[in-house]
Amino acid sequence: MNITDLITPDGILPNLRAGSKKQALQELARKASDLVDLDAREIFDVLLERERLGTTGVGHGIAIPHGKLAKLDRLHGVFARLEKPIDFDAIDDEPVDLVFLLLAPETAGADHLKALARVSRLLRDRGVCTQLRGCDTIDAIYALFNQVATSDAA
Repeated sequence: MNITDLITPDGILPNLRAGSKKQALQELARKASDLVDLDAREIFDVLLERERLGTTGVGHGIAIPHGKLAKLDRLHGVFARLEKPIDFDAIDDEPVDLVFLLLAPETAGADHLKALARVSRLLRDRGVCTQLRGCDTIDAIYALFNQVATSDAA
């Protein structure tokens, strides 16, 4: 599974303004709502429910909020590069500036886990994160995701 199987250019927010974790999740839910044709509030509620189980701020400025929705037919991703880092209750207490939202169908058991692992692997790569932090356009971010997908396939 490649990152580009999860995300399209329409799912990229290159300079998201958010002052808090809640606001960032609301904006991500709004963007995801446009992509998957579901109510933004429904998506937001699923994300909040997941955050109550434990933070999805995985450290090093990265968060991977995720959730499952019955009405989805496949996995969907939304990526945001935040204009300014925010407190996300991350496990290392560092502010977050790169967020990859992953939404999956309720029936996506193993595929959901594979996608989470793929996103996590991508964002554990410090070089990729440095490049993402330097990208300020949708095209540049998507090109980087494509480049990573191509090099992983080789």
